[in-house]
Amino acid sequence: MSNFRAHLAEQRWDDHRYYHHSLVNQSLHFVSACTFMVAYCLLLVDPAVASLLAWGVAMTSRQAGHFFFEPRTYDHVNQASHTHKEAIKLGYNLFRKWVLMSVWLSVPLVLLATPTLFGALAAPAGVMGYLRHVGIGWLFLGVGAIVVRMLQLFAQYDVETGLVWATKIVTDPFNDFRLYKSAPLRLLKGERIDRREAA
Repeated sequence: MSNFRAHLAEQRWDDHRYYHHSLVNQSLHFVSACTFMVAYCLLLVDPAVASLLAWGVAMTSRQAGHFFFEPRTYDHVNQASHTHKEAIKLGYNLFRKWVLMSVWLSVPLVLLATPTLFGALAAPAGVMGYLRHVGIGWLFLGVGAIVVRMLQLFAQYDVETGLVWATKIVTDPFNDFRLYKSAPLRLLKGERIDRREAA
């Protein structure tokens, strides 16, 4: 168990130090973390709405931080190039994220083209019915993305690496809340890049 925790701490630290220098990115991760925590609570009550919130707000703000605000120049703090960081990233690097976000965008388009998903679903009742179908589709996508990448890590490394990564992904909102709760205020004070080490 101690090895699992050490491995989890290492994955979290690598993710933070390599991919969260921008305080705009950290602030968006804080928004994402808060939204994900609300979505986790809603998951037991209304999975479709929880998924719409998670993908529509939490994931878009989170990925916008990575795609648009995180520096891709040479990482002088960690003495690593962007190419090197992408090559060693265990989870979803930017290429895999582009693929995932493309599939995410395709879900509402497919359901718009075939609202019953070729007869597999009941016909949606108006716009809300359509949105609920999209939410459930995104929920399956989210779970599937975690399971598929975890299985890939099982094959590429070992079972523990895959389980640690999946645990990290599921618990990221709580960890991000803790790490980045001060980022919005620091951003408002004029800071742009985080040069502090995480506690």
